Amino acid sequence: MEENRELAEQLQSRLVDAGQRLAVAESSTGGLVGSTITDIPGSSNYFDRSLVTYSNEAKVDLLGVEETTLETVGAVSAETAQQMAEGVRAGADCTWGLSTTGIAGPAGGTEEKPVGTVFIGVAYNGAEKRVAATRYEFEGPRLDCKGQFTQQAFRDLLDAVESRLDDADS
Repeated sequence: MEENRELAEQLQSRLVDAGQRLAVAESSTGGLVGSTITDIPGSSNYFDRSLVTYSNEAKVDLLGVEETTLETVGAVSAETAQQMAEGVRAGADCTWGLSTTGIAGPAGGTEEKPVGTVFIGVAYNGAEKRVAATRYEFEGPRLDCKGQFTQQAFRDLLDAVESRLDDADS
């Protein structure tokens, strides 16, 4: 998706200018966020890593997601997205952490969490440490959902970066 590339280019510009770095933890996007970032020349100036932590075991082992979180609210939840974002951010010692966890389909959805549900997590470690996650629902086949999840992740992170940088300019 061309818009994903444009958002990633905007993100690169903002983070490089601010001297900040990013790490990503992906589940439902399966590496698409990291792939889109690294499609752009110069991404090594701000991008540290992307971990595809598709299984619950990987989320626990590589990101420090709590097993009790996975048992009580599941992998597709705000709590898991927050722990993923903070886990990858802290592990890479970066300013920003971004995570995606959702259900791209065609199976796996429930009434409570239908196919197309994704949680995007954003972690920030600056003057104030913050972690947030937002739930979204999209429609379409699996690859469309993955593309939409990626686009929303870029939008959420870009909004957070711009908000933090605007605060720093004040």
